[in-house]
Amino acid sequence: MARIVNGAVPSPNIWNTPQIYELENLAVGPEGAAEAAMRAVRPFDGATVVEIGCGTGFHLPTLAASAGRVLGVEPHGGLAAKAAARCASLPNVAVRTGTAQALPLPDASADVAIARWAYFFGPGCEPGLRELGRVLRRGGAAFVVDVDASRGAFGRWFRRSLPSYSPEAVERFWSRLGWRREELDLRMTFRSRTDLEAVLGIEFTPEVAGEAMREIDGLEIDYPNVLRWREF
Repeated sequence: MARIVNGAVPSPNIWNTPQIYELENLAVGPEGAAEAAMRAVRPFDGATVVEIGCGTGFHLPTLAASAGRVLGVEPHGGLAAKAAARCASLPNVAVRTGTAQALPLPDASADVAIARWAYFFGPGCEPGLRELGRVLRRGGAAFVVDVDASRGAFGRWFRRSLPSYSPEAVERFWSRLGWRREELDLRMTFRSRTDLEAVLGIEFTPEVAGEAMREIDGLEIDYPNVLRWREF
């Protein structure tokens, strides 16, 4: 059984079904849209970039193409091993097991930190935010890419599957802390209805996933996200 670092916030979709989560990552587009929005705020060229909750390392090679050094941090030992194997040929990439609230980095050692659909969902993530203040250098930036549950059919399915989630409370949380935001109009495009159904099945309750499948014509769905950031 894979080791999971103490204090990790569970991520059932990728922890339990990484092969289906891979299909989800492959489906998200336009390719590079989130990265372009982040780079417009703080370029990655030559920077030390940390991805928090990197999973199987899907995004690490893209980051490594321009960053000076990339560190993936993942609390699930099995996923971290997959990420390390994926990036074995990339000399500027390393993967470590660790949590957002106890990053395995020295003080003031990173220029950019990214959390993509991992841990940072508003109230409760304060320990991870304190860690960002510790590990980022002056002039650095932290980015959080998250589902925008206030918009579109995807947001409606998300809220129905997780009724305790309040987009309004999340928005107040980040606004109070002074983080900035930009809407990201992403989409998912699948190769087959089978792949689409599998991904909906790890993101929503069975009832909601079934209703979503009946609503969707074809192989594409809108995927509203929000990019949040703070400069240090």
